[in-house]
Amino acid sequence: MQLLILDAMNLIRRLHAVQQGQHSQTEAQLAATQAALVQAAGKLLARFRPSHVVAVFDGAPVGFRHRLHPDYKANRQPMPAELADYLGELQQALWQQGIDALLSDSEEADDLVATLACRLAQHGGHSIIVSTDKGFCQLLGPHVQVWDHFGQRWLDEAHVQQKFGLAPPQLVDYWALTGVSGSGIRGVPGIGPKRANALLQQFGNLDAMLTASAGTKEQNTVQQHKDDALLARQLVKLVDDIELGVNLQQLRYRNQTKGP
Repeated sequence: MQLLILDAMNLIRRLHAVQQGQHSQTEAQLAATQAALVQAAGKLLARFRPSHVVAVFDGAPVGFRHRLHPDYKANRQPMPAELADYLGELQQALWQQGIDALLSDSEEADDLVATLACRLAQHGGHSIIVSTDKGFCQLLGPHVQVWDHFGQRWLDEAHVQQKFGLAPPQLVDYWALTGVSGSGIRGVPGIGPKRANALLQQFGNLDAMLTASAGTKEQNTVQQHKDDALLARQLVKLVDDIELGVNLQQLRYRNQTKGP
């Protein structure tokens, strides 16, 4: 069993940004975005030939992370209103390709994706997440892969090692230390990528850092800002046990016998 998971808003917003640069009229931008989305989805279906497929949309503008940390994603550019109003048409276009949409009124799309992938992995199934969001790399394992459609590359363990010098399970603690500026997550003051990497090479994970005897200046800093680190980790870590309200049978690729 292979499940293809489209991070729909990641895909759509990037496609729409391209069309904004090519068309001056809103209607033309939206029509071109729909055509580009259909083309991209077709290419992905043809490339991976999944047994199951789903497009996950954001349906929760405010979730538990916003309640924990009001600055969470506060600096993100909002979706253009005309694109937000057009999402129903885009979902319908995907439906016509045999791709169901999944969204929640209370949960972020990233957590829905994580729950789908991890739940399937527990039963020996394989998932391919289509997204440029490196946050999904924390899920990497024998049964979960991440594909960057725009870069035409795998965001795999080798990519994580090259970019961060770490293993995928260490990424959550890495971002807990450094913060994620694009999401308004602060992390530990004074701990940048190099220091975070060195600490994780030494201790392996954040918990060991916090419980070890005080040592270096950097370790002392982390321990002094324990609450900041633990909050950042809670914000960065994807939730993988959401009640989805769907079963895999509902996500079977309906057009698979007809070809791409």
